[in-house]
Amino acid sequence: MGHHITVISSSDNKREEALEHLGVDEYLVSSDKKGMQGAGKSILVGPVDDPLQFISSNIFLESRSTVGSLTESVKETEELLEFWKEKGLRSMNEIIKMEYINTAFQRLEQNDVRYRFVVHVAGSKL
Repeated sequence: MGHHITVISSSDNKREEALEHLGVDEYLVSSDKKGMQGAGKSILVGPVDDPLQFISSNIFLESRSTVGSLTESVKETEELLEFWKEKGLRSMNEIIKMEYINTAFQRLEQNDVRYRFVVHVAGSKL
């Protein structure tokens, strides 16, 4: 597929993990204006509750674009998984049970999640 993978995070805390263990090409801190200026296309995966705000002239003058997707087709998912396999990429998950879901939401609100939660429904007692 030939994609260049960039992680954008709110802090520098995950840089080493992302570059060395996840195999990404680049790591940007969202508050670093100079670093963010080099990024040309933003892809939002999944919905965001807060309204997105931006200055439209920056998008036009700097030839930037933003796209988004809630879900992908089975074919696109297969292509993505094949791409991950070819690049040797992997995700980092915190596996939780349904009993922990309220705490998980609180941690999400507090930005206390390293990468992502995966809910193990079959192993839950609910």
